[in-house]
Amino acid sequence: MDSTNQLLKPLTTKRNENGNLEIGGCDLVNLAEQYGTPLYVLDEETVKAICRDYKNAFKGYPKVNMMFASKALCTMATSRLLFDEGFGFDVVSSGEIYTVYKAGVDMTKVLFNGNNKSFDELTLAIELGVGRISVDNFFELSLLNEIAKSHNKIVDILLRITPGIECHTHEYIQTGHLDSKFGFDLTQTDEAVELILKEYSNLKLHGLHAHIGSQIFETSVYGDEIEIIVKEIARLDEKFGLKLDEINIGGGLGVKYTESDCPPSTYTIAGIITDRLNDCVKKYNINPPSLFIEPGRSVISTAGVTLYTIGSSKQVPKGKKYVAVDGGMADNPRPSMYQAKYSAEIANGKDKPALKTVTIAGRFCESGDILIDGINLAEPEEGDILCVYNTGAYNYSMASNYNRVQKPAMVLVNNSQSDMIVKRETLEDLISHDVIPDRMKK
Repeated sequence: MDSTNQLLKPLTTKRNENGNLEIGGCDLVNLAEQYGTPLYVLDEETVKAICRDYKNAFKGYPKVNMMFASKALCTMATSRLLFDEGFGFDVVSSGEIYTVYKAGVDMTKVLFNGNNKSFDELTLAIELGVGRISVDNFFELSLLNEIAKSHNKIVDILLRITPGIECHTHEYIQTGHLDSKFGFDLTQTDEAVELILKEYSNLKLHGLHAHIGSQIFETSVYGDEIEIIVKEIARLDEKFGLKLDEINIGGGLGVKYTESDCPPSTYTIAGIITDRLNDCVKKYNINPPSLFIEPGRSVISTAGVTLYTIGSSKQVPKGKKYVAVDGGMADNPRPSMYQAKYSAEIANGKDKPALKTVTIAGRFCESGDILIDGINLAEPEEGDILCVYNTGAYNYSMASNYNRVQKPAMVLVNNSQSDMIVKRETLEDLISHDVIPDRMKK
């Protein structure tokens, strides 16, 4: 069965009577005029559809907890939207913890993850009642127990392990292979468990946590990951008498950035995961654990687009034609970092335009600031609005103020209504934290 993450564009995308692109019943040209560009646009209906896909896909397994990977996109409005759709949250910083807290999320449905959590971050997590902390290393075990003891609390934890699985994604987004900065190697879990049982009395271990990567298209790796985790749980039970009852397999399901991408559906991976989990429960004779899954990109990416205004252009003699937009690597660093590819089209209607092959260049002072290298567009001209698809995940999250440029606004669209959920930064915002020392003032 198909699912929303396999779409290139938001569900509500269409051309209206004026020939303009429309999403969520909102004319994109009008949105660009009203809110300015660059502009992140998020389609509420598409977000809700993929949430329903996940819930329906996994309904055959009785104990499933959907945890949105907040690093993909973390704002108060999106956190509230996903919480209302039944999701918990995987968070990786005090900023993400505080954002979901202020959005009104039930903090018992939040898991704090990361490889170098600070004293202040762990303290905040305990004080705000974060439901699980995924412990990444021996230093953190000791630090967390110390903080928990000082607060007179028992903290519920998972151990993050490195399962030794490599996915064929970009090397920077592989997290499950052995040579990784994340998690305990399987040769270290016994020592960690012994410390928890014998010394760290303020920590309660519930299960194991692993990630195998991001933008995953290989379905078999999920089954391999399940086997490794369940086998380890059975081994720990046999050695220590532990009855661990939770496994967290991370997320990582891919999305369709271009027509050539063919990500598996949520229903496909759900079948593989639950079938393998049921088989392994019997094979290793353990009680069926609660399953935590942490989709991020596949929940939010398809729902988002970015609007740009086209500006200057340059035809290289006997070479490429460059068309520049008013954004680029500061609002979408993924092409520069990962060689990520995107699809786009002109949002404003044109009368039978001829297609031109162009390269979309950003406005930032780097030769590598290229958003799309070689794309067929309908006669791009100065003032046109360019709509880049599948930008809901990691674009806003990874945005910067490079070249001292303000970050874009973000709007949520639904039923012909648009609501600003992130304000556009102003010039005053840019300098609001700058300080000139008194000794430099005249």
